[in-house]
Amino acid sequence: MKQRYLLTLAAALLTLGPAQAQHLPKAQHELLATPSTVAWGYYWADAAPVLRIKSGETVQVHTLITSTPARLEGAGVPPAQVEQSLRDITEKVTNKGPGGHILTGPIYVEGAQPGDVLEVRIKGIELAIPYAYNAFGPKSGFIPEDFGYAKMRIIPLDAKKMVANFAPNIKLPLHPFFGSMGVAPPPASGRVNSAPPGIHGGNLDNKDLVVGTTLYLPVHVPGALFFVGDGHAGQGNGEVDITALETSLIGNLEFIVHHDEHLTVPRAETPTHYISMGLDEDLTLAAKQAVREMIDFLVKTKGMTRDDAYMLCSVAGDLNVTQVVDGTRGAHVLLPKSIFGKDKK
Repeated sequence: MKQRYLLTLAAALLTLGPAQAQHLPKAQHELLATPSTVAWGYYWADAAPVLRIKSGETVQVHTLITSTPARLEGAGVPPAQVEQSLRDITEKVTNKGPGGHILTGPIYVEGAQPGDVLEVRIKGIELAIPYAYNAFGPKSGFIPEDFGYAKMRIIPLDAKKMVANFAPNIKLPLHPFFGSMGVAPPPASGRVNSAPPGIHGGNLDNKDLVVGTTLYLPVHVPGALFFVGDGHAGQGNGEVDITALETSLIGNLEFIVHHDEHLTVPRAETPTHYISMGLDEDLTLAAKQAVREMIDFLVKTKGMTRDDAYMLCSVAGDLNVTQVVDGTRGAHVLLPKSIFGKDKK
């Protein structure tokens, strides 16, 4: 049965062929994922920049699936479908950990200083390979007590139809996004594990951060030092088994430095919604922080009283569980811009 599944999977992947970034907008810079341009498993203030850009410039950045050639081939990916860049990085990068994500960067944004805000506009995202995987292990996920073993499934991606063929009668619509986007943490934090998100952003795993959205990150070191990776072709809120539709992505990102804005935790917005975030090992505390952040946002940007902002969050805001599996839990509030009429600042 397993051999038949692997043969069917290989045939499906070869039929789909390679996914290529053909529709991304033009960028002023391109950053490939190579042994000299990635950080394996960490965010770090002392990481050497691999690219320097100016505020307002765009970068076409290549990111890699969070796995290894051996694991992918063992799960049924034909060797020809494993990216050479992943083979090179797996073989040559020895400075790893403590986390497992292969992050491209860091990118140094000129003019960014501690206390500033780095705006990251997600202008475009394309699939780089025609498959994703989902996996869980005996000590991972939200309910490891129910699944005391490891399993990995390779899932073909159809870039033309923008669906994932999860099973013969199950097709999932794709909404690609980067699970991990962040800046260097404060220098005193040292080398920070790429798994839990924090005030630097990082592994937020927020499925709403797709093309057309914007992420705002507090800057902690000169140049901000931006890292990106953990490509997802799609994900459900919670990411309950610890992985999404894990894949390689190519993105077009625009970076803008704001000297007159200040944040303590990341914030975001879509064309239709404002997003506040909360992060804590306790999901309840994460949810409370997300609500408080939205209240503060409304007070500062809409001139509301705290009482009215609190009420508005209750009658119009959606409090969502972002993820429950990264050590630090995530929650976020979505508030529609349409309720403010023409004022969509």
